[in-house]
Amino acid sequence: MTAFASGALAVELVEGRAQLEFDDNLLLPLLYGERDQHLARIERQLGVSVVTRGNRLAISGSPSATGVARLALSKLYYGLKRGQEVDLPAVEAAIRLASAELAEKDPNLWQESAAFRTRKRRIEARSPGQSLYIRALHENELVFGLGPAGTGKTYLAVAAAVDLLMTGRVERIILSRPAVEAGERLGFLPGDLRDKVDPYLRPIFDALNDMLPADQLAKRLSSGEIEVAPIAFMRGRTLSRAFIILDEAQNTTPVQIKMFLTRLGEASRMVVTGDPTQVDLPAGTRSGLAEALETLKGVRGIATVKLSDADVVRHDLVARIVRAYEARERAVGADEP
Repeated sequence: MTAFASGALAVELVEGRAQLEFDDNLLLPLLYGERDQHLARIERQLGVSVVTRGNRLAISGSPSATGVARLALSKLYYGLKRGQEVDLPAVEAAIRLASAELAEKDPNLWQESAAFRTRKRRIEARSPGQSLYIRALHENELVFGLGPAGTGKTYLAVAAAVDLLMTGRVERIILSRPAVEAGERLGFLPGDLRDKVDPYLRPIFDALNDMLPADQLAKRLSSGEIEVAPIAFMRGRTLSRAFIILDEAQNTTPVQIKMFLTRLGEASRMVVTGDPTQVDLPAGTRSGLAEALETLKGVRGIATVKLSDADVVRHDLVARIVRAYEARERAVGADEP
């Protein structure tokens, strides 16, 4: 048996069994969840047994699963002590990160810098891939975030932009996305420019609403601190001291994405997000995202992060849907001559 104390948490370990002793009973209802639903989720996903008694918690199961449960609960407890919220998505994120840390021996997945702060909430990595993505967003001037729906590639890019705007490291946020199958045929839509573009940027607005109070968001949109524009309106501009996001970049043409990438000005950051498997361009039209990734491979100052179904954080079912479609595409590809 191994016993040790780690700050506010005492841990005893034997083969396939761990016992945790907490120093703040008031945090335990938040850690365990209503009717112990957080513990039940850990038991179900890892195949372990969790038993509580007073300020002690015993975990039993296979050595690997017990180790993951112990690390996940320890990290969640320390998060509570720092004022962070623990809910079911946070529990699932802790399981993912603990599993990856123990498998890859990479403690950096939990580092404090793998997060962004916004007016409404602190936004943290909820998967190993997201942790790498957040680090890339902190460290690089241009980041390509690739992956299927639900991996947080756009949401985390917006969080990075809001964080830098709130701390004064950039003066404005520029949000862009190809519209109407990347054809920019906005003239056929009713209303002014904002009305025409809004439907195509709704996911970005949803993210902004999560991070900024409604009055602040409206004020910053009105003043131009947060600007929304279709990619066609970027031509001829140089964007300095700005955080620039191009979403759904797989639906740009090579000419469009080259034009967009060369808008980067002094003290600016740029994030290009997209899913290379979901191109909606007309048949025979090459995706600008694919060409940019090939052209810029190895260029200093550019990071590319590829997220997968393992990083889907919307709902368990979304990850299963993504895997099912990927399996079908592989099967169809194997059947083709």
